[in-house]
Amino acid sequence: MSKRNKIIYWIATIWLSLGMLSTGIVQVLQLQEEADMMAQLSYPAYFLLLIGGWKILGVIAVLIPGVPVLKEWAYAGFLFVMTGAVFSHIMSGGGAVEFFGPVLLLVLTLLSWYFRPAGRKITSVSLLNN
Repeated sequence: MSKRNKIIYWIATIWLSLGMLSTGIVQVLQLQEEADMMAQLSYPAYFLLLIGGWKILGVIAVLIPGVPVLKEWAYAGFLFVMTGAVFSHIMSGGGAVEFFGPVLLLVLTLLSWYFRPAGRKITSVSLLNN
């Protein structure tokens, strides 16, 4: 892996982790602004706990060494949550301000996933026991 790719990976991953961790904590704590936003999007309040908890666990999975399969699941979860957030804000009539954060986190997710080092990738998957 080139030095440039490693730098891109770590910058994207650190910013992704900070963004997901901070929003995850705010959601788990069910701060009023987050609860109001979920209500505006017509989601139940308990989604805050579910999404926030998964974001925090996803950050841990992305940052810890090893466990490449778990990392793939975390990246997939980030992709699903952020595309869902963008879509929800668009469908509820939100402006660019509302979906800027989810779009940024989506871009960081893709950058982090794409530039991840070989040691953080799945090298082979065996579906059958040999």
